[in-house]
Amino acid sequence: MARVQLMRKKRRMHLAIWTFDILILTSEAARINYGNGAKYISRCRYPIQHRVDLSNKNLTRVPSSLPPDIQYLDLSHNNISMIENGDMIGLPKLCVLKLSHNGLMRISSSTFLNNTELQVLDLSYNALDIIPNLGSPTFISLDLSGNLYENYTLGSSFKKMTSLQFLALGSHKARFIKTSDFLPLGHGNLKHLYLGDGIDLVQYENGSIAQLVNLKEITLVMSFCEKFHFFGAILRDLDETGCQQINLVKFIPKQCNVSVDPFVELKNKRTSVNLLFADTWFSSSVMTKLIWNVAQSPLQMLNLSNITFSQDSSDGVQFHGVPGFNQTSLRMVIIENVLHYQYNYPNFNISVSFFYNIVYMKFSGTGMNIFPCDLISSLPALEVLDLSNNLLNEDGFWWSLCTFTHVFPSLKQLYLNNNRFINLASISKNAHVIKGLQVLDLASNSLALQGKCSWPSHLTNLSLSNNNLGNSVFSCLSPYLKSLNLSKMGITYITYEVLAQLPNITHLYLSSNNINSLPGDLRAPYLQVLHVDQNIISVISMYVLQGIPNLEQFNAGNNPFSCKCESFWFVKYFNKTLLLDWPQSYKCGFPTEMAGKLLEEYRPSEVTCEIWIQVLIAVPLTCIFAVAIGISFHMLDGIWYLKMLWVWMAVKRRSGETEKKLGSASFLYHAFISYSHHDLPWVESYLVPNLEEAGFKLCIHQRDFVPGDWIIDNIINCVENSYKTLFILSKNFVQSEWCNYELFFAQHRALSIQQDSLVFILLEPIPANSLPRKFLKLRSLLQKQTYLEWPGEGMKQQLFWASLKRMLQAGSSYMFLKNTALQMADSALEMADSCSLITVK
Repeated sequence: MARVQLMRKKRRMHLAIWTFDILILTSEAARINYGNGAKYISRCRYPIQHRVDLSNKNLTRVPSSLPPDIQYLDLSHNNISMIENGDMIGLPKLCVLKLSHNGLMRISSSTFLNNTELQVLDLSYNALDIIPNLGSPTFISLDLSGNLYENYTLGSSFKKMTSLQFLALGSHKARFIKTSDFLPLGHGNLKHLYLGDGIDLVQYENGSIAQLVNLKEITLVMSFCEKFHFFGAILRDLDETGCQQINLVKFIPKQCNVSVDPFVELKNKRTSVNLLFADTWFSSSVMTKLIWNVAQSPLQMLNLSNITFSQDSSDGVQFHGVPGFNQTSLRMVIIENVLHYQYNYPNFNISVSFFYNIVYMKFSGTGMNIFPCDLISSLPALEVLDLSNNLLNEDGFWWSLCTFTHVFPSLKQLYLNNNRFINLASISKNAHVIKGLQVLDLASNSLALQGKCSWPSHLTNLSLSNNNLGNSVFSCLSPYLKSLNLSKMGITYITYEVLAQLPNITHLYLSSNNINSLPGDLRAPYLQVLHVDQNIISVISMYVLQGIPNLEQFNAGNNPFSCKCESFWFVKYFNKTLLLDWPQSYKCGFPTEMAGKLLEEYRPSEVTCEIWIQVLIAVPLTCIFAVAIGISFHMLDGIWYLKMLWVWMAVKRRSGETEKKLGSASFLYHAFISYSHHDLPWVESYLVPNLEEAGFKLCIHQRDFVPGDWIIDNIINCVENSYKTLFILSKNFVQSEWCNYELFFAQHRALSIQQDSLVFILLEPIPANSLPRKFLKLRSLLQKQTYLEWPGEGMKQQLFWASLKRMLQAGSSYMFLKNTALQMADSALEMADSCSLITVK
C-alpha cells in the first residue's frame, strides 16, 4: 500500500525487471509487420491448383511451357538475369509473381502489358541499376528493395499505377531523397512506403515525403546517427500526410554517440501516431530521452522490438514527470526481444502515474524473472498484460514482496506462455486475486498437477497448450470456460464425459495430440469452433457432428484419413465451408494405393458405400429374380421334378434297411401289377414293355394268375411272391372291387414283412374327396407314401422310368444277385442323363 502511495506522489522508484541473461536474437525476428505488402494483396485468391513454385531450380529464363491458368508463380532464387517482352504473355491470369534473388539486371517496360490481373510483384534483391518503368496500372504491391540503383527517382510510368498501395525501395547506393523522387505518386493511392537499405541517410530535401498525400504507414530502414535533423524533417512531412504508423529500422547503429535529442520533434506532432523501433541500439540515456518525448507527444503506441540495451549511466532510465504535465496519451507499450549488453540488472526509475492510460502492455523476450507486481499491477486502465517468453515462475510473478491489495483492477487478459511455471493448481488459486481476469495463457511452460484446481468463475478463456499433462488435464478444468486450448498436450481421447465438464464451451482446440477417434456421443450445444487437426483420426462420422449443432469452424486437417467407405459421408456431404484448409490439408493415410493423395480425390459411388441404397436396389432385384425363378419353375414343371427327386432320395435311404429285413428271402417276381382293366392299354403299351426290357419280372393277373384257383388266392399268392406291389392309380382303380382287395393284401404284407413293398403310380389326379369310403386306407397311404405321377411329356417320361426302376431295384440284391448289379448300373446312367430330380410330398 505504501508503494502505491509513493507512486501517486511521483516519487522515484527503482524497477529491476530484466536479468543479466543475454538473449541470442536474429534480425529476422524483427520483421513484425513492416517491410512487406502482405496486407495489401487481399484481392488475390489463388487456390493450390493454380500455384506454381519454381524457386531454387537454377533457371536462367522464364519457362515457356507454363500453364495459362497460373495465378501464383514463384521464380525466386534462380539465375534469371533478364525478362523479355514475351516471357509473361502466356499468363493472363497471373496475380502474384515473385522474382527476388535472381541477379535480374534488366526488365522490359512492356513485359506485363498482357498481365492485366497482376497485383503483386516482388523484384527485391536483384541487380537492377535503375528503377524500371513497368507501366502496369493493376499493381497493388511492388517490391524493388535490395537493388543497385543510385537514387529513388520514379519514372513516369508510376503515374499510371493508381492502385498501388505498397511500394518498397532500397539500395545501398541510394543515400539521397529529393523532392522530385516521389512526384509521380504524389496524388496516387500509396498507403505504405518502405524506404532504405540500412545505411546512413546523407541528404533529405524537405517536403519529399509530404507529396504522398495518402500515406498511412512508412518504414524507414536507415540510420540517423548524427543526422537526426533529417529525422525531424521527415516527421514534419509525415505530419502533413496524416501518417499513422512509423517503423524505424536500424535507427541508431551500435554505439552511436548521441549528443542531441533525436526525438524532440515527437512533442510537436499534431496527429496521433504509432511508433516502432526495430534492430536498434538503445542506451539508458537515449531511452530516457525517448520516454520524455513520448510522454509529451500524441503517441498512442510505442513498440521496441529486437533492441540491444546498454546502461551508460549509473541512474539508468529516469522519468519523474514533466512540469505541468499530468498523463501521457500512450495506450500501448510493447518491448520484445531484448539483448542486454551488460551482465547486470538495468535500472528503471519511472513514476508510472503518468502512464495511467496504458491499456496494453507487453514485455516479451526480455529475460524478466521477477515481475514488479505492486508497480505495474496498480495501473488502473491496464486490460492486457503480455509477459510471454520470459523466465517467470510462480514465485517470480506472485512474489513475496507483493502486497496484493490493488492487483490489476481492469486486467482482462494475461499471457504467461513460454515461461517456467510449474504448479497448475497453485496458479488456479492465485488467479482469484485478479478479479476481472477473463483470458489466461499458460502455453509452453512446465506445468504439472500438484493438487486440486480451483478456477475463478470469471475466467472463461484458458490456454494450456504445449504442456505435457496428457489426459490428466481433464481433472483440472473449469465449468465456466468458453474457450479452451489443449493442443500439444499428449491427449489420447475426448469423450462425452469430458465435454460434460464444459457445458459452456464455444471454442475447443485439440490440435497436435494423439486422439484416434471422435466418439458419436459427443454433445456440445454451444460449441462453435473445434480444432482436431494433426492427430491420428482416420474417420469423421456424421454422428459426431450431430451433437454439435452450432459448429461454425472445423479443422481436422493433417490426419491420416481412411479413403474407404467410412469417409464417404465426410467427402460427399460435409459442409466444406466450415473447414479452414480444405482440401490441401486433408489427405489419405490408407489404403496404400491412396496414401498421400488428397481426400477430395477419393470419389466412391453412393451404391458402393450407402447400405440403404444397396438394400433399395437388392430388394426389388431379389423379388424380380424370385418371380422369374418361380415362373420358370412353374413353366418347366419344377414341382413335378421335386416330387421325383424326393422319391429317388427316399428310396435310396430305405434300400439298405429293407435288405436287412428281408434277409435271405426269395421272390418269383420283381413286382405284382395291380390295375383296373380299363387301364390295361397303358399297362400293356407302356409299363410292361419298359420294365421287362430292363430285366424286371412282372406278375400280371391276366397272364400269371393260375387258372382254376380262387381269385383271392391268386391275389395273395402273387403279392407274397412279388418283391414289390405296383399300383396303377386312376379313377377307374378306385371303382374296382378287386383292386381294393389287392391293395388290402399288399398293405397287410407291408405292415408285417416289408414296409417298402408298395409302389404307387398316379396316372391321373384323384381328388381326395372323390375316394369311396372303402378306399379310406388309400387316402391315408397317399399322405404317407411316396408315389410317382405319370407325365405326359417325353423328357419327363425318361425321368419317370428311371425313378420307377430304381424303386423296384432297391433292396432286391438277395433275390436277383446277378441281374441286380447290371440293372442298378443302367438305372444310374439313365438318372444321370435325365433332368434334376424333384420331389412332391
